[in-house]
Amino acid sequence: MKRYTVYVSIVLLIGALSGCGAAARTIAASSISERSDVFTEVAGNEAAPSGYTDVLITASIKTHLEGYYPAESKTSAHGKETYPFLLNIDGQAVLWKAEGKKHELPEYVGGKTSKDPEAGEGIKYVLNKKIRLRPGSHKVFFGLPADDYHREAVINVEEGKAQMLEFKPEYKYKTLPTRIPTYMKGVSYYAILANGNPVAQ
Repeated sequence: MKRYTVYVSIVLLIGALSGCGAAARTIAASSISERSDVFTEVAGNEAAPSGYTDVLITASIKTHLEGYYPAESKTSAHGKETYPFLLNIDGQAVLWKAEGKKHELPEYVGGKTSKDPEAGEGIKYVLNKKIRLRPGSHKVFFGLPADDYHREAVINVEEGKAQMLEFKPEYKYKTLPTRIPTYMKGVSYYAILANGNPVAQ
């Protein structure tokens, strides 16, 4: 029985490691541009020309301070000056680095543990970009190379008015019994919102 248990544990461990490797490989593949004519990054407030639409992109993540976990790799992006966000639309990829700023919210409110997932002291990275692309259906790949996380979705872009595309993090839970999500445990999932409406994967 012990031999079977050890075998199952090894299989599960290999599966977990291969899963992480698969995510990293998928992100690496999606970071390579196959096209360069899908979108352009724009600045300023000029209206998009006929046949194009401006899309405002926002994404954020909060991490612990650098060095908080002694065993963490020194190459980790957590708590560093910048944090990378990967976006690939229809085969055109871009890697943006958002600047980090110290961010602290009270851990206790009214004498009780705060339920805000970003409660505590850490570094928050907020990405704000504007891109211009043609209206229609577009396949979007969103990735966090530093955390082996990615999501894909299809968005529909209308012509004539600027639109919003948001990537909002949801964090993993603390150990039972609290069951309170916290940035200290890392990202669990990213919700993708187009003009405030959830986008299905």
